[in-house]
Amino acid sequence: MKNTLRIAVQKSGRLSDDSLALIKECGIKVNNGMGKLKAEASNFPMEFLFLRDDDIPGYVQDGIADIGIVGANEAEEKDKQVDWVKKLGFSKCRLSLAIDKAESYNGIEDFEGKSLATSYPKILGDYLKANNINADIHEISGSVEIAPSIGLAYGICDIVSSGSTLMSNGLKEVEVIFKSEAVMLANKNLSVEKREILDRLVFRIDAVQTAKNNKYILLNAPNDALESIISILPGMKSPTVLPLATEGWSSVHSVIQEDDFWEIIEELRNAGAQGILVVPIEKMIL
Repeated sequence: MKNTLRIAVQKSGRLSDDSLALIKECGIKVNNGMGKLKAEASNFPMEFLFLRDDDIPGYVQDGIADIGIVGANEAEEKDKQVDWVKKLGFSKCRLSLAIDKAESYNGIEDFEGKSLATSYPKILGDYLKANNINADIHEISGSVEIAPSIGLAYGICDIVSSGSTLMSNGLKEVEVIFKSEAVMLANKNLSVEKREILDRLVFRIDAVQTAKNNKYILLNAPNDALESIISILPGMKSPTVLPLATEGWSSVHSVIQEDDFWEIIEELRNAGAQGILVVPIEKMIL
């Protein structure tokens, strides 16, 4: 379809749920019920393909899909000729080295001459080479955690989220070699029409992501403390200040970043701000 952007999304799992939630937040409606492997958006020129996550980079490279959402770990491992459009900030995890919890660990040099089991031989191989470590890599799919206990490998390299799976298999995490999150990939040869649709989609995603990282704040301030309070709240350009019916007081409106939230609230209170109201932002256009 010349004027429809075809996007590949994981067919099930957390990455799929998070990807479709983002699409919904962008105001795009899609019905993928009843286990369908294809679906069309009803209000945006986009068609969805629901695939295995490890197949997505290849489909994007070959032009079967125009864009795809996949974990950075899969994109890096498959190493296909695609454009990395942007990081999406969800489905975060890490790729780590782990060994038997009873083993002592002194550093990456402990893996010299040892064997490692993994489903990510490229990422692991690149990491070992960068650290001048010679180790044997056994590529296996699934149940990587069992490798040390059956004598297949000294250690493993696998995806870690909470670490509970490692612990339940008698392993401990010793090195993080790759940090992953969902990323958007694009075919390198998109037509002008499809590139324009992608730009529209990225614009919406940026608005959603920016909103999540910021809070809208309203507060009451005595006029004699306004200068001090405004210096704490620079906002996108400058805070909005409106007079209140009560003489000598103003209402101050601004936007603050999520990471700085609690520190700024404390400073505002100390500067004399009262009636502080914090409101989540649905979309934010810069």
